[in-house]
Amino acid sequence: MEKVQIGRVVEFYSNSCLVEIKEFKIPCKTPKDQDIVVGDFVEIVPLQDSLEVKGKILNKVQRKTSLKRFHRGKKKVFAANVTNIAVLLSPVPLTPKIFIDKWLVLSAAAGIDPLIVVNKIDLTGDEEFKEACNIYESLGIKMFKVSGKSGEGLSDIGRFLENKTTIFVGKSGSGKSTISSKLLGINLKTKELNKSKGVHTTSVSSLYVKDKIEIIDSPGVRDIEIEKFSPDEVLKGFFEIREAALSCKFKNCNHINGVGCNVIDQVSKGNIAESRYNNYISFTKNE
Repeated sequence: MEKVQIGRVVEFYSNSCLVEIKEFKIPCKTPKDQDIVVGDFVEIVPLQDSLEVKGKILNKVQRKTSLKRFHRGKKKVFAANVTNIAVLLSPVPLTPKIFIDKWLVLSAAAGIDPLIVVNKIDLTGDEEFKEACNIYESLGIKMFKVSGKSGEGLSDIGRFLENKTTIFVGKSGSGKSTISSKLLGINLKTKELNKSKGVHTTSVSSLYVKDKIEIIDSPGVRDIEIEKFSPDEVLKGFFEIREAALSCKFKNCNHINGVGCNVIDQVSKGNIAESRYNNYISFTKNE
């Protein structure tokens, strides 16, 4: 038996994964008793068979962060040790503000820093798009304005993402794959899967590294459901509402029709965006 080594899960399939140790990528079966996902650090024992080096996963190293979504009524981790969530905001097709707010809730619940990537700046957005840009920029969320098509602004975001592990999320057509591909120097849309590495489905979560940038690509992770999040978890994603709520007259204020509600007062004064307030109420009601 070889010495136990620690590697990083760089590709995850339904029942197997690739673990990278130095320059080697070792196929491993995922243990049924451990929720191994892309981004995990794992202890493995390399095993030699007649065809190739394979590995056996012994343990999972404690995660710094874990991204979870609901699957069949249960929270399921789909990426580990992520430092940043980059949410795409596009004018065409227009990214709904509710999509962005969902991911801000998820990032807050996971303790992961969000950033907004405004893509397609070469296009003229409508008033709703401009309003969305102003709302999230005013919240102090890190924002980058880029053109995935021309490459404008990508050097700035590339420098920011150095020494970080980032997952890009966006609605279909927002340019997620285009931006990720240019930052990594590969074409994620046409990258072929190596079918010889274990048994897996066509939906593969992968961790790509170029220089000091790490990007997790998880196909199918676009919209998310947050109906199982508690009101306190939801509130963490609406930090301006949480701050305003501290000055409500009553601690049990529901921020809907309560007397002395500072949240409603700040909305009426324009200090809290109506869309943010409406999404907050909708999320807490699980609508």
